Amino acid sequence: MAISVDTVYKTVLLILNKEQRGYMTPDEFNKVGAQVQLEIFEKYFEDLNQLTRVPQNDMDYADRVAYLDEKISVFKIHGESESPNSSGIVSFPTDLHNIGTVTMNDIEVQRVSRNAYYNLKKSPLTKPSLSYPVYLLQGNGIQLDPSGNVVFDYIKKPVNPVWGYTVGTVGQFIFQAPGSGSSSKDFELHSSEQTEIILRILAYAGIIIRDPNIVQAASAQVQQNNINEKS
Repeated sequence: MAISVDTVYKTVLLILNKEQRGYMTPDEFNKVGAQVQLEIFEKYFEDLNQLTRVPQNDMDYADRVAYLDEKISVFKIHGESESPNSSGIVSFPTDLHNIGTVTMNDIEVQRVSRNAYYNLKKSPLTKPSLSYPVYLLQGNGIQLDPSGNVVFDYIKKPVNPVWGYTVGTVGQFIFQAPGSGSSSKDFELHSSEQTEIILRILAYAGIIIRDPNIVQAASAQVQQNNINEKS
C-alpha cells in the first residue's frame, strides 16, 4: 500500500515544468517529502479526535473512523519483549511515536502518575504486583513495578521517503528503485494519500522557486480536500 516515491517526484516535476515554472532537486524533494509525510501523519490523530465526537455511518466503506483507523494501522506495531536496563528503566522502541498497550506476561501494565504511584504503594491491597503491574513515564522509557520484561504495542514513526539516485555521465539524476543497495524509500502513507502528498509538496515547491501562484493553488486545493473529508 506504499506510495511510490518515484511516481510522486515525477508528477511534481511534470506539473512544475508544464508551465516552465521551475525545478525541484532530488535533495529538496526528499526534505520536503519527509515534512509533508509527517504533517499528514500527525493530522490523522487530530482528525480521529474530532471524528470520534460525531456519530458515524455504519454502512460498509462509509465509516470515517474505521477508514482513518485503516490509514493509521499501517504504523501499528506489536513489539518484541524489552528488558529493563541497570537503572530499572525499559527504553522505548527507537521508532516509537505513541504508546499503546504495555503488557507483562500477557497482563496489561497500567500507566499511573507519580503521585498516584506513591499512594498505591501505601496500601497492601493496592500495592503493584505481578498480577497488577504499573509503570511510570521516565525520560525516554518507562519505570516498572514490579520490574520485568514487557512488550509494547505502539504507533511507529513513518520512515522518511527518499528518492535515491546516481549521477549519469552528463550530470543527469538516475533513479534507483527501492531494494538491495538502494537508498530509495517509498512513502509509507496509505495509497489514498497520493494526491494530498503531491499537492502539499507543490505548495512547498512554490515557496522554494518563489512562485506564489503555485503556493496559493496547491494550498487551496489541500484545504478544499480537507473540508470535503469532514463535511
